[in-house]
Amino acid sequence: MTPIRNRRAIINRKKLVVALNELAETKRPADCQQDVVKLLKDAHTAGWNEVKRRFDEEAENGRTAAKSLCYLMDQLLRTLYDFATEHVYPLANPTASEQLCLVATGGYGRGELAPFSDVDLLFLIPYKSTPWAESVVEYMLYVLWDLGIKVGHATRTPEECSRLAKEDLTIRTALLESRYLWGEEVLFQKAAKRFIRRVVATSGSEFIELKLEERDKRHQKMGDSRYVVEPNIKDGKGGLRDLQTMWWIARYLYGGISRDKMIGDDMLTIHENRQFKKAESFLWTVRVAMHFIAGRAEERLTFDMQRLLSEKLHYKDHPGASGVERFMKHYFLVAKQVGDLTRIFCAVLEERQHKSTFLARFRRTKKVQEFAVEAGRLTFVAPDDIRENPVLMVKIFAVADDKGFDIHPDALRLIKLNLSRITDKVRRDPEANEYFLSVLTSTKEGEINLRRMNEAGVFGRFIPDFGRVVAQMQYDMYHHYTVDEHTIRAIGLLPRIESGELKDDHPLSTDVIQKVISRRVLYVAVLLHDIAKGRGGDHSVLGAEVAEKLCPRLGLTPAETETVAWLVRWHLLMSNTAFKRDLSDHKTILDFCEVVKSPERLRLLLVLTVVDIRAVGPGVWNGWKGQLLRELYSASEEVLLAGHATKGRNERVRAKQEELRDTLKNWSKKEFDAHVARMNDAYWIAEGPRTLAQNARLMKRTDETDAALGVTARVEQFQDMTKVSVYTQDHPGLFARIVGALGLAGAAIQGAKIHTSRDGLAMDNFAVQDLDGNAFDSRRQLDKLEETILETLKGNVKLKEQLKEKRVFGAKDGAFEVEPVVLIDNKASNWSTVIEVNAKDRPGLLYDLAYALYRLKLSLVSAHVATYGERAIDVFYVRDLVGQKVNNKIRLRNIEDKLLKAAKGEQIFTRKNMHTETAA
Repeated sequence: MTPIRNRRAIINRKKLVVALNELAETKRPADCQQDVVKLLKDAHTAGWNEVKRRFDEEAENGRTAAKSLCYLMDQLLRTLYDFATEHVYPLANPTASEQLCLVATGGYGRGELAPFSDVDLLFLIPYKSTPWAESVVEYMLYVLWDLGIKVGHATRTPEECSRLAKEDLTIRTALLESRYLWGEEVLFQKAAKRFIRRVVATSGSEFIELKLEERDKRHQKMGDSRYVVEPNIKDGKGGLRDLQTMWWIARYLYGGISRDKMIGDDMLTIHENRQFKKAESFLWTVRVAMHFIAGRAEERLTFDMQRLLSEKLHYKDHPGASGVERFMKHYFLVAKQVGDLTRIFCAVLEERQHKSTFLARFRRTKKVQEFAVEAGRLTFVAPDDIRENPVLMVKIFAVADDKGFDIHPDALRLIKLNLSRITDKVRRDPEANEYFLSVLTSTKEGEINLRRMNEAGVFGRFIPDFGRVVAQMQYDMYHHYTVDEHTIRAIGLLPRIESGELKDDHPLSTDVIQKVISRRVLYVAVLLHDIAKGRGGDHSVLGAEVAEKLCPRLGLTPAETETVAWLVRWHLLMSNTAFKRDLSDHKTILDFCEVVKSPERLRLLLVLTVVDIRAVGPGVWNGWKGQLLRELYSASEEVLLAGHATKGRNERVRAKQEELRDTLKNWSKKEFDAHVARMNDAYWIAEGPRTLAQNARLMKRTDETDAALGVTARVEQFQDMTKVSVYTQDHPGLFARIVGALGLAGAAIQGAKIHTSRDGLAMDNFAVQDLDGNAFDSRRQLDKLEETILETLKGNVKLKEQLKEKRVFGAKDGAFEVEPVVLIDNKASNWSTVIEVNAKDRPGLLYDLAYALYRLKLSLVSAHVATYGERAIDVFYVRDLVGQKVNNKIRLRNIEDKLLKAAKGEQIFTRKNMHTETAA
C-alpha cells in the first residue's frame, strides 16, 4: 500500500502544540475550551479537506485516504490528550490509580477511517475510575463533540475489558483490533496480554463459529446475494465486512498476523493475497467516494449514487454498455472475488483443524469415479489430474450433482488456477458438453451446481458468451439481479415447476411442462434467452444467432437448434402480447399464433416466459400476470390445434350469457333478458364470468335506487388483484376522471375495459393493485377505494393538484431518464387504432394520457398498463367518434405530438373555453 505522502500538509502537530501552549499561557486553561475547539477544528477541517483534495484531484485510492484520515485523527487526539492532562487537569504526583491510556478500537483501531465513520475510543484506567480520569475523559469528549466528530467511547479497566469481551462478540471484535494511541502504554500492554490469555487463547473455534453465523445473518438481512442491484458495500455479500471477517478470524487464531505471514503459512497464495489487496483497495475507494459525494456515512450503492460514482471514478460509456453499467460490473466481479477468497480461507482453516487430529492421518480417501471424497466433498485426487485432462473441471460438477456431493474448496481453488486450460479443444469435446448439459437439465441440484460452476469461473470459460454477461448489471429499477444471476435463477425454477412444487402459483405451466417434447430445448433456451444483453443491439435477435452456433456444440439436433433459436428470438413475444394487447380482440390472438405456429412452441414459450418474469426479482410475478398468460395460452392453443377458433363469436356470447343466467338464479326471465339486451357482443366477449356477474348486480342495484352512479370492488385472491367496476351516465372525460380517482386512492391500474350500453350508460371495469403490487383486500381499503371514486365523480376532488403531490418511488427515480415514445399501430386490431406510450412512470401519468385522449376526441375501448420499474408502458385501443379507426395522417401526427407532451407532464391544451377541463 502507498504510504501517506507529506503528512505535515495534512496536519502539522508541532505547530498545533505550539499554538495551544501559547493559548494556555495567555488564558486559564479551564476557561479557554472554545479557543481550543477553534484551533483543533481549523486543523481538522484543513486536514480533512486536504485528504479530500488528494482523493479528488490526485486520484489517491480509498485505503490511502482512509489511512490519511486515521493519521489526522490520531494527531488531533494525541494533541488534545496532552493539552487536557498537562494544562487543564495537570497532576504533580499521580497515584497508581491516576493513570489513563487512550486506545483506538474497531475500524479506527485497524488504522482505517472513512470520511464520516464513527471514531471508536477506549479510555483505559488501572482499577476503578477516579475524579481526575473522569474529568479528562469528559473534557476530551466535549471538545470532540464540539468538533462535530461522532465518537463511540467506553471507559474500562483491563479486567472489565476481558470480562465483557467474553460476553459480547462485538466488544471482543473491537478489542481484537485495538491500537495504542497515547497515554500510559504499560496499561495498554497489560490489557492486551490479559485479553489474549483469558479470552482469545481459550475460544478460537467459538469465535469462528460466531463470526460466520454473524456473517450469514448479515447476508440474509441484505438479500443473501452478492448480485442485488443496489448492494451495501460495507455489510452486503462480497463487501468490505466479508474481507474484515477473514482478517478477524486469522488474527484471532494466529495472533499479530501480517499479510506476509498469511502467505507464508499457505493461508492465501501470493496470487490470492494480491486479489485480497486489490479487492480491499477497490471497495475502500468506492466507499470513500460515496461518503464524500453523500456528505454522510452512506454505505448503499443506490441507483443515483451509482451514476455519480461511475462519473467520479471515470468509467466511460462503451458500445453496448454505459459507464455506470461498466462500473457496476467491476463491483460485482470484485464481490465475486471476495466470495472466492472467503471460501478458500474457510477451507484452509478447516483443513488445518482436520489435520490437527491424530486419527486424520490414518483415514483412507474414498473415491468416486476419477475424484476423491474428503469430508463429504468432492475434490481432485491430484493436482496433475486437471493438467492431463482439463475436461475434469466440467465433469466434477456433473458428478457432484449426480451423487449429491458438495465440491471441496481446494478443488475450486485448483480450478481457478487452471481456468486457462479450458480451451476451444475442451469446449468442443463431446463428453465435456454432455457433462455440462447434464448439470443444466438436472432435476436434482442443478441451480446450485451451475452457481458453483459460475463462481469457479468454469461457466464463463466453457460458454464464453455467458462469460460476457457475468456480473453484468441492467441499470433500471425493474431488474433486481445481474444477467448471470437472473439466468441461473430462471433455470432453477424449471425443475421446481416440473416437480409440481410451484403448482399453486403456476398451475398451467406445471401441466404444460409435462407435455414438452424436448426438455433440453427448454433448458438451453432459458440459458440463452438473455445471453446477448449488453452488445448494443436487440438482444433477442443477437441471442438467436448465438444459439444457432452454440446448440450444435452442446449436442442438440438441427431441429432442436432451430427451436432454441426461435425461442430466444421471440422470448418476449408472449409477455408483450399478454400485458400490452387486448386479448378479447381476436386479431391479437391470430397475430400471435402467426408467429408461434405450433402447439409445442406455445408450450415452450409459456414456461420460458413464466420463469423469465419470476426470476427478475421478488414481487415481480403476480397472479394477474399469470391470468393474462393463461388467457392468451388458452385462446392460442384453440387456434393452433384447430387452425381457427373452434367456437364462433355468437356461440361464445351465448355461452357466457347462459353461464351468467345460472349465476343469477334469483333474477326473473324478464329482468335477465332486459339486461342481456342492453349490452353489445363486444362486452360479452371481453369480460370474464365473475366480472359479468359483478357488473349485472351493480347495474341492477344502481338502477333500482335511482343513483347517479354506482361503484363496486371485489378481490381476486389468486390473481392478487382487485377488480373495480364503475357504472354511470357516459360522458366525455369520464375515463380520465376515474383513472385520476384511482391514482389518488393509491391504486396502480393494470388493465381497463370500457363499455357503453345501448341506452348510453358507461360500464367500466378496472384491474388494480396497491403500489406494492398486491390486491386491496381489506374491507377498509375497498371502502376507501369506492369512496374516492364516488367523491371524484361527484366533482368534490381537485385531481390535478392532488396527483402532483404523490410520489411513486421516493427519491431513487431521479437516477433514471426514460425518453417518452408514442407508437401508433393500425394493423394490430381490425376495429381499433392501438396507441402505445412508453414513458417514465409518475403519479398522474395515466390521468394525463387519458385526459389528452378525451381532448383529442378519441373514444377509448380498452387500456392495458404495464410497469417495468421506472418505465410505464400504457396501451390504448381507441376509435374516432363515429367508431372507426383513425387513418388521417395529419391527425395521427397531432395525436402523437399531444401524447408525447402529456407523457412529459407538459400542458398541451389552453384554458380558453375549457369549462369541461375544470370539471375533469
